[in-house]
Amino acid sequence: MPTSKRGEGLKELSPKAKAIQLLARREYAREELEQRLVASGAARDEVRVVLDELAALGYLSNERYAKAVAIQKAGRYSRRSIAQELKAKGVASSDIDAALADAPADDEAALLALWQRRFGTVPVSEREKARQVRFLQSRGFALSAILRLLRTAASDKTT
Repeated sequence: MPTSKRGEGLKELSPKAKAIQLLARREYAREELEQRLVASGAARDEVRVVLDELAALGYLSNERYAKAVAIQKAGRYSRRSIAQELKAKGVASSDIDAALADAPADDEAALLALWQRRFGTVPVSEREKARQVRFLQSRGFALSAILRLLRTAASDKTT
């Protein structure tokens, strides 16, 4: 019995079958799914017709995709970072705003929780402080919020 690699059989399938197979694994933004299908050799016009049909059936939804991403990344990334990722995937601003409104945490709580989980202690050297700041900035948090958190943590430690 031959073993197949992930995505190996996608070339023989129709664009609709490919789209359904991809959507069965995870949610996709419409633009992201369109790019994947076109890259696999399907005609862009045909792909758009298929995606319209799948959206009408409820299989494809940018709103649902945005909510899934926001929930998954909340607490580990800033709201700004999540919004930028969704915008890059072609999700409309209204869907992004709705998804972020439903997200469980705000930026300050997410920043504090992430810092405590990842580091938990006040940096003892400038090098360690820079490392913590870089990590938190890579998750999309503002420098001013990060420095405020570190100052607060340092003052709490001394009192």
